[in-house]
Amino acid sequence: MRLHRLTVSAFGPFAGSESVDFDALAAGGLFLLRGATGAGKSSVLDAVCFALYGDVPGTRRANRLRSDHAEARRLTEVRLELTLGGRRLQITRLPEQRRPKKVGTGTTVERPQTLLREWAADAGDGTPGWRAVSKSHQEAGEEIHRLIGMNREQFCQVVLLPQGDFARFLKGDSEERGKLLRRLFDTERFQHVEGWLAEQRRVQEAAVQAGRRRLRDLASKAEQAAGPGAEPAEGWVPAEEDAADLTAGVLGWAAILRSGAAEQRTVAGAALAGAEEAQRTAQGERAAAEELAGRQRRHRQALLQADRLAAFEPEAARDGRRLAAAQAAVGVESALRLHEGATEAHRRAREAERRHREVLAGDGGTGSAAAGGPALAEAGTAELAEAERELRAGLVRLEAAGAEERRCAELAREQRSLDEERRRADELAEEAEDWLAEYDARLGGLQEQQDRARAAGALVEQLDGRRAELSTRLDAARERDGLRAEIAAAEPRAAALRTAALDAREYGLGLRERRLAGMAAELAEQLRTGEACRVCGSPEHPAPAETTDGRVGADDEERARRAQATAEQAWTAADQTLTALRVREATATGAAGPEGSDALAQALAELDREHREALHSAEALGRVEQEIARLSADRDRRLAELREARERAAVRTDRLQALRHEQRELAARVTAARGEAASVAARAAALERLVERVAAVAEASRACAQALARLGDAEGELAEAAAAAGFPSAEEALAVLLPRAERERLAARLERHRTESAAVRHELALPDLAEAAARPPVDLPAAAAALGAATDRLGRAHAARSAADERCAALASIGRQLADLADELAPALARYGRINRLAALAAGTSTENRLRMRLESYVLAARLEQVAAAASDRLVRMSGGRYTLVHSDDRGTGNKRSGLALRVVDAWTGTERDTATLSGGESFFASLALALGLADVVTDEAGGMPLDTLFIDEGFGTLDEQSLEEVMDVLDGLRERDRAVGIVSHVADLRTRIPAQLLVRKGRRGSTLALAGREDA
Repeated sequence: MRLHRLTVSAFGPFAGSESVDFDALAAGGLFLLRGATGAGKSSVLDAVCFALYGDVPGTRRANRLRSDHAEARRLTEVRLELTLGGRRLQITRLPEQRRPKKVGTGTTVERPQTLLREWAADAGDGTPGWRAVSKSHQEAGEEIHRLIGMNREQFCQVVLLPQGDFARFLKGDSEERGKLLRRLFDTERFQHVEGWLAEQRRVQEAAVQAGRRRLRDLASKAEQAAGPGAEPAEGWVPAEEDAADLTAGVLGWAAILRSGAAEQRTVAGAALAGAEEAQRTAQGERAAAEELAGRQRRHRQALLQADRLAAFEPEAARDGRRLAAAQAAVGVESALRLHEGATEAHRRAREAERRHREVLAGDGGTGSAAAGGPALAEAGTAELAEAERELRAGLVRLEAAGAEERRCAELAREQRSLDEERRRADELAEEAEDWLAEYDARLGGLQEQQDRARAAGALVEQLDGRRAELSTRLDAARERDGLRAEIAAAEPRAAALRTAALDAREYGLGLRERRLAGMAAELAEQLRTGEACRVCGSPEHPAPAETTDGRVGADDEERARRAQATAEQAWTAADQTLTALRVREATATGAAGPEGSDALAQALAELDREHREALHSAEALGRVEQEIARLSADRDRRLAELREARERAAVRTDRLQALRHEQRELAARVTAARGEAASVAARAAALERLVERVAAVAEASRACAQALARLGDAEGELAEAAAAAGFPSAEEALAVLLPRAERERLAARLERHRTESAAVRHELALPDLAEAAARPPVDLPAAAAALGAATDRLGRAHAARSAADERCAALASIGRQLADLADELAPALARYGRINRLAALAAGTSTENRLRMRLESYVLAARLEQVAAAASDRLVRMSGGRYTLVHSDDRGTGNKRSGLALRVVDAWTGTERDTATLSGGESFFASLALALGLADVVTDEAGGMPLDTLFIDEGFGTLDEQSLEEVMDVLDGLRERDRAVGIVSHVADLRTRIPAQLLVRKGRRGSTLALAGREDA
């Protein structure tokens, strides 16, 4: 990597645009970057870092990138030309910043920009030039990182060598060295390995502990299943720290429990067999006792039943005789019931005939239809049937006349409806004609209103533009007047602050001149006998300068500097505020024009009045257009209504004439049909009532004759049935006749008596009942008690056998689970043993790791060995062959771990000692050697990208003449391979040793850059 040109604009302390030609500056290999404190030497390095990575070094990241001295419209920009990997590139970056708006007042945020370009033989137009590569922050950053091979932290440590960091690195402890080495060598992956191993150990340990908990749960279940008296699990389950074999002891203990449970099940089986045999014996004895008791009870009950049946014999004989007489009279009962029914039917038929004839005789009525009612009341059955047929024929004729009468009524209603509809149609046609007569006049008035509203709308648009212009000018005029008042108040204050700032500056310069004049006396006060002078280096001080009256000290100069800075900041702020007010006032004046705000306000008020009037007139346009459209729609509707009304009136008139002709014809026929009745329906109703009454009398007469014939038949059948049953008359048969229910009850009672008597005789004749009756009574409670005791014994035996079976099954299941758990835990235990050993070894806590060195520290120690070897090559030259650096694996004090210790070997004494014992000058060139060695190692680590430009920041003031010569020789060696080395230093001797110099000058309006030679020193 070689830098060619750096251009900064409004960056850091640089207010304008400054450029550095590194090709010219580094032509001799070494160049010096010098300037007053705070001038901006480090800002040049910040600009290089910002161009490459879009950010500044970590120690200065909080600083603002934009220059406070820059003009408001000048944007902060950094452009760097360099060669990376054989490619000539140009990087341009602009950070996020605020800038004035291009239109109007105020500021806006300018977004960050990045442009990466490459020099090409053909830039697109056939000529060499810059060709754009990317405008993306991310793409440009990735391309640069790929070419350099280092991130920002590594670049700042390798290319911008900060001596203070390496002095701390040289004398710090292992932890401090580790922080820097981690940033440079990216050993995060080894931390991830350590973390991964620790996490895997926790995971595997959790799996083992989960298996241990499951093992304890299964042991507890086995102990509970084995019951009281079994050997406890305590002593068989391994302790927490024992993870070698968790299951061996528990498996043996579970086998012992299963063996004991099997033995208990055998004993319980034998006890169950004995209890079952005893229970079967007790059941047989009880069954025999119950059977004997049952036979004895049956014999006693049979004797009691025989005595009861013997007492019932006389009553049974009487019932037999009554039942025989009643059975003989049963044949007469049906004939008697038939005769009674015929008698009652004849009586009801005669009563019904009488009622119907009375109704027919009393129906005098009106009209010819009812005239024959009294005459027919005494007629016979045949005459009544003939009269009914004639009357029904007349009723059919009246039904046809009734339909014609109803049609006449419908025609009358339809004529009234048609008259009403024709009247409404005439009224609607007349209304439509009146409205259409006024249409033209109403339409003309609305069209006049429409034209006036359109003209007002055009005027509103013209007035809107004029009002907006006047409103803008009025706002600008008011702002202009206010700003002029603010400017008048701010000008005296700015002038006073300027005077105060100039006075403070003059006073500070005077103090500085007085201090420089007395600087020799100030240095003489710091001299001590035997100590070297900081100016000449001599330990002898023959004539030190004397202090004069009124001497100015550093504190006085610092107070004056702060007072000057405060005054200048106040003046600058007031001047910037005044300038901003003047810019705003000029802008407002240009926008307002020459008129005053009062005149503009009056003109705007007049325009507002005209605008309101025109707007009021224009707003009526929509309403008028809607009324015109509504009027046109109403005209079309009225015309349609007029045509429809005329058509309906003509149709209704024709229909009315046809209906009136039909009504006249029907009315003549209906009048002839109804006769003297009010209507055909009334005459038909009267005739229908007469037909019904005649039909009822005829039907009743026929029913009465039939009932009389059935009564005669029933009387003959009754006499024949009494003679056939052996009774002299029907009355005697009825005297002994019993109801069927009574006969059935007597028969059932006699049959039950006969059946029970036969059963008792059979029961008493059985030999086993007689034999049981001869034996003594049975003791059933004693037999039941013996069976209960045997049953209880059997239940206990069953429970014991079931418990033994369950115990054996539970222990067998738990045994299988334990075996499965053992198979499952075996690989987990093996994994845990391996991962635990690896994690402890990587973490440095294992006894096998004698240095107690973590994995990442081990890798960093290897890198530190390389850095120490590379640094020693240069340190030997800088120290005149006296010192070399070596890496040490010694363990730290207390609990500190080893791996990142540095020792210095003194060839003069042959001893190895701590780097903290080096003097100030020795520490400087040791730190410089470390920085250069680390740069070489990091470069190789990053892929060997040549670093043709390096910067070394400060530290040379601690070296004596000889040491400085040796360091300069080493730096000269760095440029042997066409490498440019820039030194940032205040040491005056370097100005004469290094001809190529970049001078940074600071001033009130910002810093500037300039190339300077040895003669400018």
